Amino acid sequence: MHHTSLIAILVAGFVLAFIFGAIAQRLRLSPLVGYLIAGIVAGPFTPGFVGDQTLAPQLAEIGVILLMFGVGLHFSLRDLLEVKNIALPGAVVQIVAATALGWGLAWLLGWSHGAGLVFGLALSVASTVVLLRALEERRLVETAKGRIAVGWLIVEDLAMVLALVLLPALSGLLKGEATEGSEVWSQLFITLAKVGAFIAVMLIVGRRVIPWILERVAGTGSRELFTLCVLAIALGVAFGSAELFGVSFALGAFFAGMMLNESEFSHQAAAETLPLRDAFAVLFFVSVGMLFNPMILVERPVEVVATFAIIVIGKSVAAYAIVRAFGKPNSTAIMISASLAQIGEFSFILATLGVELKILPKEGQDLILAGALLSIIVNPLLFAWLDRKQAREAAAAIEARIDPIAPPVPADIDQHVILIGYGRVGSELGRLLTEHKVPLVVIDGEDSLVDKARAAGLPAVFGNAVNERVLREALPERATTVMVAIPNALEAGEIIARLREINPALSIVARAHSDNEVKHLLEHGADGAVMAERELAHSLAEMVMAAPVYRGARQLPPSTALT
Repeated sequence: MHHTSLIAILVAGFVLAFIFGAIAQRLRLSPLVGYLIAGIVAGPFTPGFVGDQTLAPQLAEIGVILLMFGVGLHFSLRDLLEVKNIALPGAVVQIVAATALGWGLAWLLGWSHGAGLVFGLALSVASTVVLLRALEERRLVETAKGRIAVGWLIVEDLAMVLALVLLPALSGLLKGEATEGSEVWSQLFITLAKVGAFIAVMLIVGRRVIPWILERVAGTGSRELFTLCVLAIALGVAFGSAELFGVSFALGAFFAGMMLNESEFSHQAAAETLPLRDAFAVLFFVSVGMLFNPMILVERPVEVVATFAIIVIGKSVAAYAIVRAFGKPNSTAIMISASLAQIGEFSFILATLGVELKILPKEGQDLILAGALLSIIVNPLLFAWLDRKQAREAAAAIEARIDPIAPPVPADIDQHVILIGYGRVGSELGRLLTEHKVPLVVIDGEDSLVDKARAAGLPAVFGNAVNERVLREALPERATTVMVAIPNALEAGEIIARLREINPALSIVARAHSDNEVKHLLEHGADGAVMAERELAHSLAEMVMAAPVYRGARQLPPSTALT
């Protein structure tokens, strides 16, 4: 029988990840925990199957490339510049603080200053995969908070690229050996020149060439060719940027996606890469688990706890203080702190290089891996706590009426429409209803969207509409209609069920993306569910039937998108 390590690691990785991920989900834990345990099972430190430890990280790197490419597709250059004033100084100060804490622990363990510096740097940078997974699950990537977090992450990645390039040149100095200062300065200059050249090429050339290529391929009408083009751009630019300019795969892929954001096909490109992104992201967590030696928890428990504390507590406190110092609200500061309270792929690369250059002891690499594993396990729990905390605060604010700057819902409002969700669809719907003088109340759980609605002169309620107290703030007992414009059908179903209990006479229409979602929403009490694709087809068909040659034809039946 033919046997290859590539097939073996793919099969074992996906099968074990599915089994342990399903168990974790059943136990109400994050599936990420199951993926990490799958890696430990497939690793060299447990009996049974042992996966190829050289292939697993490379497969995981593909997942990071596709993930960062997808983020770039939703993150324009304008968005990056909007958060530079907080992301740049904030990330730098947080890196310095975390590195100082790591160096202090290394000094207590009797390591050299060079080892302490590498150890601290490895603890300072958050995992791209973990952070983006958390933001995407909560639909925060395109919000003001999400942009700050992603911008912060990009600055950290740039700093780690600089560290990885300079570390070999500084290895003699960090190990206490004599090194000429001219060599250090020349290496620093070359590195900065390469990064600057990469950014210049992407902004000047890539910004024009990449969208042009995708638009030409999209014009062929071939879905397969379009998908292949998207993957070729993501992987090709990532690999080329690493080979030619020495920047990371992740950073190259991010810029490729950001340049592709200029194209009108960016949303389609994001959708085409989503399944591959999810699959290879799973392999990333499996590869992390394979590197972990569980015996470190028994042999060095105090050091592991100290490392874990630096990552989860030290970094979080530093990030919180920085964000608050820039005048951002408490909710934003806590979200950024939770996002950064873990470490990942850059930490592993930096630790491996430090061991190879004989700067960092092997014990340091084991502690970094232990801290990464524990922080990745705990991070979803931090976000779950944050979700509950924000829900309680929103409910308390409604009860106490402590939002003095918010235009209240008029006490005499009647026969109004409640609009749940003020994103791309909801804001356009709100504009149309307002133009027709329809009384309107908005509900949204994102503070920036609530501010946007209030700026448009609309009474808006902040909070998750699943919460009955949030719904009652919009006075549904006096309303005639509710428009549920959020994209999550499961959440929309819960909202509709609660509205039916409050006011059975309401007319409720919701947004759907598939026949199954339409069925789900109708079963939960919606009067209608609009599916965008079907409604678009019906509108186009009506235009055709309006042509003189077809005017005598039988009229189209009512749209089936609205059931």
